[in-house]
Amino acid sequence: MEDISMNGIGELVSVFLDKVISYLPSIIAALVILILGLWVIKLIIGRLRKVMEKREVDPGVRGFALSILGVVLKILLFIVIITKLGVETTSFAAILAAAGLAIGLALQGSLSNFAGGVLIIILKPYRVGDFIEAQGESGSVTEISIFYTILTTPNNQRIVIPNGQLSNNKVTNYSYEPTRRNVMTVGISYDSDIKKSREVLLKIVNSDERTLKDPAPVVFVGGLGDNSVDLSLRFWANQADYWGLHFDTIEKLKTELEDAGVSFPFPQRDVHLYDMSKEK
Repeated sequence: MEDISMNGIGELVSVFLDKVISYLPSIIAALVILILGLWVIKLIIGRLRKVMEKREVDPGVRGFALSILGVVLKILLFIVIITKLGVETTSFAAILAAAGLAIGLALQGSLSNFAGGVLIIILKPYRVGDFIEAQGESGSVTEISIFYTILTTPNNQRIVIPNGQLSNNKVTNYSYEPTRRNVMTVGISYDSDIKKSREVLLKIVNSDERTLKDPAPVVFVGGLGDNSVDLSLRFWANQADYWGLHFDTIEKLKTELEDAGVSFPFPQRDVHLYDMSKEK
């Protein structure tokens, strides 16, 4: 029995080795095609990227198109390799169709992200380089790929958001318009002069060359708080100057209002004390 089992195993090993040897040229050829194919795909993508950059194609369109092209070329390479290995393309097509249906059902979210990416590229609610806020996150758009949009936050963090969510939900694009309005609320004490405070605020923003003259800056009483008269200061600036002007203005507000004798209020409470012992 042992001799028969050993002979059977030996025959199986021999058959296996014969098959491997017979397929070895095809396997080697497939590996060569794989290596050369990936190199050629990388070369094509690199050349097309340079051509698109030279022609100043929109970065979002460029990244999206190159991503799709890379996927298509790799699928074609895969078909060439399996054909070289002897797999019939007709049988493979049937298997691929069945697998594609199953994968499509399993990856509905990914298909939704792909469709969302197409809508983003066509409708252009934002572009690469724009500063946006969406899904509770905000940052500059660094890449629009097939399935995801990548943001970089002001703290240099990388955030990846699915395109499906971005195409179906609210997106705030802070960079869409060339100019932006700055709104500041300044609380002054009730005994401070409102007219004088208004003059100081307008002087601060008008003296800065980054402040746009049209629309002109305005100051008005926005509300009467528990402890302060709230002045609303509104002025416009170009997108590139917005944050620098914003922080510089805050600092000037503190120093120049104090120099003008305008006081800032502090929370106040009236406390009434009762002597409960007299009521007994």
